[in-house]
Amino acid sequence: MTTSEYLDRLLVKYAGTFDIYQPYVIHGKEYPAYGYFFSHTEKYVLVRSANMWSSDCYEHILFVETDEVTKDLLEEVYAIVKDYMEPVLVRKGSEQPEANHMYSYLTVAILSDRAVLSPVKRAVKKFKFDKGYQFSMRGFAQAHIICASMEDESVCANYAGRAMKKVFLRVFREIKEGKPGFAQIREEQNIRIHQQE
Repeated sequence: MTTSEYLDRLLVKYAGTFDIYQPYVIHGKEYPAYGYFFSHTEKYVLVRSANMWSSDCYEHILFVETDEVTKDLLEEVYAIVKDYMEPVLVRKGSEQPEANHMYSYLTVAILSDRAVLSPVKRAVKKFKFDKGYQFSMRGFAQAHIICASMEDESVCANYAGRAMKKVFLRVFREIKEGKPGFAQIREEQNIRIHQQE
């Protein structure tokens, strides 16, 4: 199984609720895919103009394909989260996110040909990025890191991203069962791929 085959099936899981961009470029480097999710919730009395509260929730997921997960790659991922995903995707270049911002999950999914070595697994589990805005009155941003290895069909994640492990493990099984990938479904259902501006 290749990382491309795995990504093709994994994108099926995200395409139902995320806008999928293929490819996606950050600081001149091209990544195979990026997904964007947005949810707006509000509570009002009788009419919308009597709004009691509103909240906006976001998730950004960047997909990375690699031969091997190394500590250098994890440092690169941390830099992407800190220097691009948080300031550009969450704050949009401003000092704070918009007023109704509740949370932004910044997920990086690393798909590796080789198994993740034990020291690197420990580094993945310790990976942490949390940032609050105005004492959390404008919400927070949190990084989720998850690695899927094609060689041993294993998945590891940091503490914040551990809930996604079941989904990533299920993809291995679905590929073996011959379930269609994103490219095939996109063609059959005429799903639009978004273009990066």
